[in-house]
Amino acid sequence: MLAALARWSFGTLLVLLAAPLLAAEQKPAPSATKPQAVQKTPVADKKTQATTQAAPVADKKTQATTQTAPAADKKTQATTQTAPAADKKTQATKTPSASVKKAPPPPAMDWKAGVARAKITPDTLMWMAGYAARKQPAEGTLQDLYAKALALEDEGGQRVVLVTLDLIGVLVTVRESVEKQVQEQFKLPPEALVLNASHTHCGPEYRERTGREEEARNYHKFLETTLVRLVGEALADLRPARLTYNHARAGFAMNRRRNYALPADDVNAKKAPNPDGPVDHDVPVLCVLDAEGNQRAVMFGYACHNTTLGFYQFCGDYAGWAQEYLQADHPGMTALFMMGCGADQNPYPRREVELAQRHGRSLATGVEAALFANPRPLHGSLRSALEYVDLPWADESKEKRHYPVQVLRIGNDITLVTLASEVVVDYSLRLKRELAHPPGLVWVAGYTNGYFGYIPSERVLAEGGYEAPEYAPGIEERIIGKALELYRRLDSE
Repeated sequence: MLAALARWSFGTLLVLLAAPLLAAEQKPAPSATKPQAVQKTPVADKKTQATTQAAPVADKKTQATTQTAPAADKKTQATTQTAPAADKKTQATKTPSASVKKAPPPPAMDWKAGVARAKITPDTLMWMAGYAARKQPAEGTLQDLYAKALALEDEGGQRVVLVTLDLIGVLVTVRESVEKQVQEQFKLPPEALVLNASHTHCGPEYRERTGREEEARNYHKFLETTLVRLVGEALADLRPARLTYNHARAGFAMNRRRNYALPADDVNAKKAPNPDGPVDHDVPVLCVLDAEGNQRAVMFGYACHNTTLGFYQFCGDYAGWAQEYLQADHPGMTALFMMGCGADQNPYPRREVELAQRHGRSLATGVEAALFANPRPLHGSLRSALEYVDLPWADESKEKRHYPVQVLRIGNDITLVTLASEVVVDYSLRLKRELAHPPGLVWVAGYTNGYFGYIPSERVLAEGGYEAPEYAPGIEERIIGKALELYRRLDSE
């Protein structure tokens, strides 16, 4: 009996010992593809570590139980798989299609502009203008001479035409003839026509001189016909455009008069030029652009004698080179140069072709700077006025000079004052002071609508010298007064 009891107890013990092993075999192993749920964020107590299989733990038993990387339950996991992206509706709201985005409005094309140009280099080797010491006619052509026209029309149909010429000046007879013909043919009033010369001293002499009358008359007739045709072509070319303006500087002009303020015993008392004399280094710029933003034309100015050169070749001098460089750098664009009040200004250094080219490049760079440095849009209308003032001579027996003064308002911001013949720089500096209206641009041109010698200021008249023919005192006030009168009239319209 004792033996049977012993056998029963030993069998029971074996069953009891084997039960945990059988239970372990029957329990399914953790799936490698089915992560277990994480019940809560891991905490430090042992009980929570034992149940949170995703949390990092130190003991081997827990590490063995945790088969996969931390993961949330299925519902949380499904939600987590789409994060951090928003739902489709939210995504559509945050990322609008390109068609929904608003494009900036196109620039206003509130002008029309037309451009034309013609070569005016003489067909024959004429005598050259500018230096009385020349003893022979031209020997050839280094650079062709041009006449160029820029026509502008505002939204109300008002028009102006600005013409620039690579010539010594605009003779009164040329102005009168062209003015009359364009008024008859194109209904362009005299006040809306500007004729400006670059004052190159390497162009033809078309004033009648003894023994050379016929060649002068022939060129005069050719020039009139060309200019009338040019104005018509520019008007026929009127197309939608936008205008911008700006200004920069160029520094090669120096006052060519001596310094009259120096004591008589000063080493430079009787020497010119005067590096301390008044100058106008401003480079005003008007740009014409088409609907695509391409530059169709640029008009620019500078106040300096166009006299780097004095040889026997037709050439536009520094102003001709500046135009040529700009047109080469901007294919399809026409560059027009308008001479300022440069009667007492010279380019320095001078006398070599390379120097003329260098000054031309310097001026062209000034124009490029104005085109680059935040040019301003130009809007508004065109207004123009032209009247004459009589300038008396010191010799009262001489007939008074009938002198044209013209003022144009180009849009709201450009005031262009044109003065005839060779005007000293004091006129430009004074008008810019008295008509200043920033950010508007005051542009003063000499050598316009007439050519008959020097027009001194009161300062130059009192000092005397080459640029001071014997006018009676007070001519500066007459000219400035007329310009201010016309400006105020246009400003009130």
